[in-house]
Amino acid sequence: MEELSTDTPWSVYLIRTAKSTLYCGITNDLQRRLKQHQQGKGAKALRGKGPLELVWSQTECSKSDALKTEIAIKKLNKKQKECLVEQATRFERK
Repeated sequence: MEELSTDTPWSVYLIRTAKSTLYCGITNDLQRRLKQHQQGKGAKALRGKGPLELVWSQTECSKSDALKTEIAIKKLNKKQKECLVEQATRFERK
């Protein structure tokens, strides 16, 4: 993944698979990344698990902030992630 300037916005996102599992990732181009996942060219964890649905995302100021948010979300249990999706709220790291 190429490094971009610090003013490039990054997105943290959750994708729901056909079996209702949630995948968390980051990108600097959400539409491109979603298309890659849907074509089986993204994360191996999502290959063959479609259809895939983008269910939540939020923009961060930098790649560093996006990575920190991604790590924090990945530490949540399934119920907490579902709550985040249902409420469609901004996730705040502690």
